Amino acid sequence: MPDTKKKKQSGAEEVNWDLSDLYNAIDDPQLQQDMQKVVELADRFANTYKGKIAQLPAAQLCSALEEYEEILELMGKIGSFAHLTWTTNTEKAEYGKLMQQTKELSSDIRQKLVFFDVEWLQIGEEEAEKLVEAPELSHYRHYLESSRRYKKHVLGEKEEQVLSAKNVTGRSAWNRYFEETLGAARFELDGEELTQQEMLSKLHESDRNLRERAHAGLTKKFRELSRTLTFIFNTLLADKHTNDKLRNYDSWISSRNLANEIDDQTVETLIAAVTSRYSLVQRFYELKRSLLGYEQLFDYDRYAPLLESQKKVKWDRARQMVTGSYSEFHPEMGTIADQFFEKRWIDAAIKPGKRGGAYSASTVPSVHPYVFMNYDGKLRDVQTLAHELGHGVHQYLSREQGALQAGTPLTTAETASVFGEMLVFQNLKKQLKDPKEKLALLISKIDDTIATVFRQVSMNRFEHAIHTKRREEGELTTAEFSELWREQQEALYGDSVALTESYDLWWCYIPHFLHTPGYVYAYAFGELLVLALYEEYRQRKNGFADQYIEMLRAGGSEWPEEIVGKVGLDITQPTFWYKGLEVFRQMIEEAEALAEEINKSN
Repeated sequence: MPDTKKKKQSGAEEVNWDLSDLYNAIDDPQLQQDMQKVVELADRFANTYKGKIAQLPAAQLCSALEEYEEILELMGKIGSFAHLTWTTNTEKAEYGKLMQQTKELSSDIRQKLVFFDVEWLQIGEEEAEKLVEAPELSHYRHYLESSRRYKKHVLGEKEEQVLSAKNVTGRSAWNRYFEETLGAARFELDGEELTQQEMLSKLHESDRNLRERAHAGLTKKFRELSRTLTFIFNTLLADKHTNDKLRNYDSWISSRNLANEIDDQTVETLIAAVTSRYSLVQRFYELKRSLLGYEQLFDYDRYAPLLESQKKVKWDRARQMVTGSYSEFHPEMGTIADQFFEKRWIDAAIKPGKRGGAYSASTVPSVHPYVFMNYDGKLRDVQTLAHELGHGVHQYLSREQGALQAGTPLTTAETASVFGEMLVFQNLKKQLKDPKEKLALLISKIDDTIATVFRQVSMNRFEHAIHTKRREEGELTTAEFSELWREQQEALYGDSVALTESYDLWWCYIPHFLHTPGYVYAYAFGELLVLALYEEYRQRKNGFADQYIEMLRAGGSEWPEEIVGKVGLDITQPTFWYKGLEVFRQMIEEAEALAEEINKSN
């Protein structure tokens, strides 16, 4: 059994969300009625518009888009409820059954509606341009304009229907199997059986022996599951290769960049900028090794806190820290964030069967977002709360753009979350007077920044390697995955961190590689953008907060460069990423100076 004695210290044991704004329960009659209703709406939409999209004048196309959004909204509400419910207990069969039912329903609806995209993209460029520019369609302009970029990647209606139908028992099913395999796994530590999330949490403890034992326990279970996880990885890599060939994508990352509304060159520039500064990571870990008093820093030492005993941050205190920081920046941000606590839009309790990690689900514009996390009372959990509430505020504000344009590309999706973390970090830093505590906080923040920028880019390089090798040489063995993983990790850490042989397997539990191939560079994009944004805010506080709120409110209704341009930054400049990297370098210098000051005073 997990160590409930320790868990009680966090104050989040009873923090469970209330999903009744979606549905009351999995047997809610309204849920069944809506499942029937969404099919009826989709059938009516197809009967009304199929074969006629090219002939619709602007006003009628606007009406069609409004009806289309209504269907997406209802299907999104059903799917959100099923997914949110399932993630709180992936071991509960009835939750899994409902989620599968909604995935199959979603696939059916997609097959009924796919004609709309196909017919819109078959319209000639000149005629399409007139519709995009039409005043009646001004609200949908960005959606219409950006969707045209998929013209050469969308297949015929029948082919799209087949792909949608097969996805339910293909990619989607394999992802669910991955989640449920790790969700049901129990990891042994000192005679106890812990969840993956509880074990990973131990890597942030000050007790080095505990970290090493947790590391060994995680590796032991990963090794036991390695055959299954390797098979899942290979299957999904092959599935993506097939889809990319069918849709005429040039490379494994092309579809992700297109969805992110960013060109390949910008992504390559970002990755080149980050990899050229790996030396900063190595410089930092040399400092951390020295501060910890270790002869050698191992991979299980990377997240070791600087201070021996870190007090648990109770849930109510975490709430004050986050909402207070948000309110200080802009009152509206604080007000929105507070609703998540007051109205029970957060699920933070650690529970058996609960999925690991954290997320903020936007759900649908007519409802509101929900935040999911596993709160254990550590300072990094406060930062996770700040991160997910940043997403939540962003999603709450962008709802007014409607179902087709409320969501943002992954690149700008991470902006509000990381900015939220930065606000809390800066507030905490201001409150601390003791140089040792200030240094410990700064080291923790640098740890997080490395994880968000440099580690994510190293994972992007790993993804590039596994997709390329799978496409050129066929199925990979566990050893080949591990070799490619180690190669990228060694490039990142150099001699500053000794990577254990056990660490070679630690690629196998990371869900982003499977759920959203190519996702990870968006974290680096978001973090470096935020470092530049915060520097801009620091230099000209007047008016910045209002511009920032408007940036969030825009959702996905404009191109990323236009949205970021609202606060005076130009992400299209090749040198832009070095601004954030320079701020990161200054953080390391500040840590070095604080360490020297403390050393002199001892």
